[in-house]
Amino acid sequence: MKKSTGKVLELLKEAYPDAKCELDHNSPFQLLVATILSAQTTDKKVNEVTESLFKEYPDLDSFLILTHEELENRIKQIGLYRNKAKNIYLMCRQLKDKFNGEVPNTMEGITSLAGAGRKTANVVLSNAFGVPAIAVDTHVFRVSNRIGLAEANNVEKTEEQLMKEIPKNQWSHAHHLLIFHGRRCCTARKPNCEGCVINKYCNYFKTINKD
Repeated sequence: MKKSTGKVLELLKEAYPDAKCELDHNSPFQLLVATILSAQTTDKKVNEVTESLFKEYPDLDSFLILTHEELENRIKQIGLYRNKAKNIYLMCRQLKDKFNGEVPNTMEGITSLAGAGRKTANVVLSNAFGVPAIAVDTHVFRVSNRIGLAEANNVEKTEEQLMKEIPKNQWSHAHHLLIFHGRRCCTARKPNCEGCVINKYCNYFKTINKD
């Protein structure tokens, strides 16, 4: 790990001592559903929908009672709800048929489910099962490449580079720190570079201030 990487993580820890998963859940199954719903949607919006959804349908067996149409109606406030409802409906049946109703705790197992890619798998593995992982969402991708923790043009390469750059025992926490920073400071449009705690270590900040 480069000295600057250690300093960046140290400063982000001080800035965001409460950094953690912001998707509300009480089980691996609920986290899996919430993460599938969160694609191209804010965690806040997902939590608004799942608050009542999980209250009425808290587990896999209760979800299996829902028809595809009923599930669509319950989540239609969320973007891409039709496709997400289809994937969750299929995913629930896969869990029942292939995994005895339990969410698998491996990358291979989770990514075999409908609607679950590497990002979803990493979120579930790290937050539900305590497996070190870096889930590269839009915030992690943007922030890590802006700063210089990674230099990649896609999420897969970004994940690979971050795993090499950051010690394994810090992967999961670093993932949350980067998300918090991306949401609160290093936004997609008009990042608050002047108020950024890590701007002296940031390649983007150096570029826009080189004159």
